[in-house]
Amino acid sequence: MKKKYFFGPIILALVLFAGVVLVPVSWLAKLVPEDRLEESATSLESNMFQGTYLQSEMLKHSTYVPIYGSSELSRWDPFHPSNYFEMNAAVFTPYLIGKGGMTSIIHDLNFATHADQLKNKQMVIIVSPQWFVKHGTDEQHFTPNYSALQAYQLPFNKEVDEQVKRKLMQRLITYDAVKNDTILYQLYDAYLNDKKVKFNIFSVSAKAYISLLKKKDLYFTLLKDKPTNRHQSNEVKDKTWEELQAQADAYGEKRTQHSKFYIDDNVYKYRKHYIKGMKGKNKGHSYAESLEYEDFQLMLDILKEANADPLFVIIPVNGAYYDYTGFPEKGRQEYYTRIKKQINDSGFTYADYSDHEYDPHFMRDTIHIGWKGWVYLNEDMQKFLE
Repeated sequence: MKKKYFFGPIILALVLFAGVVLVPVSWLAKLVPEDRLEESATSLESNMFQGTYLQSEMLKHSTYVPIYGSSELSRWDPFHPSNYFEMNAAVFTPYLIGKGGMTSIIHDLNFATHADQLKNKQMVIIVSPQWFVKHGTDEQHFTPNYSALQAYQLPFNKEVDEQVKRKLMQRLITYDAVKNDTILYQLYDAYLNDKKVKFNIFSVSAKAYISLLKKKDLYFTLLKDKPTNRHQSNEVKDKTWEELQAQADAYGEKRTQHSKFYIDDNVYKYRKHYIKGMKGKNKGHSYAESLEYEDFQLMLDILKEANADPLFVIIPVNGAYYDYTGFPEKGRQEYYTRIKKQINDSGFTYADYSDHEYDPHFMRDTIHIGWKGWVYLNEDMQKFLE
């Protein structure tokens, strides 16, 4: 009896696991609620970024305009694009794709995965200066944000230029998250070194794992997202852009009473001691040289080949705070010049906010676009999409 009791749960677990594995993807897709895509537009859930199903569904609909970025997307206020365009009954819905630590290399992989859906697709890509540190994205920011599913699919992707694909794989293989995944590492190594027999052997395991990861993606898609602290307010409804700028100034003024750098009071209260200790700490720093430029170029190459239609948004730094830390203006201006040239050379459009470094309430804190900045972005988005 004891043996039966011991083996019973194990057998049940194996049966359940086999059931999960053997359920066809098409069956799972039919179970996704109709409102799931709409809900995910503002969820900022990692499962959506690291999966493929919801983004693929979003890209099928012209009414969704993806906004790719990083941590600024979760800085909610009445002027945030998700609130502004909803309250003004826009014909499109912003779809937010980004979280803290997501930089060019993460977006590269995502764009490569969906390259066959990007033709003429209008999108907004927010580029942050802080991405462009000397050595590029570090392990700490890469590992929790990269998608194993997208990484496994990359060698089998026929939509991306071969040289661009190889450069992306060569970059990905430098990270421990890829090196420590035996199958993925061996798959990349075989592909990059033209070891066809080895590649064919590991591709069998890789494709089986891709199937499992796709099912995992769909199982997570069936779950409801956690509620966000998203700000919904109709105070931005039916206003001119000039009225909204004045409103954003007043809104920011009330929330930046304790810092000469126009930093949100809640942020300043939490980071006050750190900020005080940063005086003169960034002398000699620069965003002029970084591996990130190569990662960013891969993004441009993928989007250009896919015939996508992006609007790049060049976010400034908080000039007063950067001066306080000793970060040279030259090291900022060289970044603005270089990033604009890359975008121009690829034939894409950008909204340039680099001259707003000292504009009060344009930035919410030391690095994130804020109240007045959102107003400028909303106006440029609307012009671009029209």
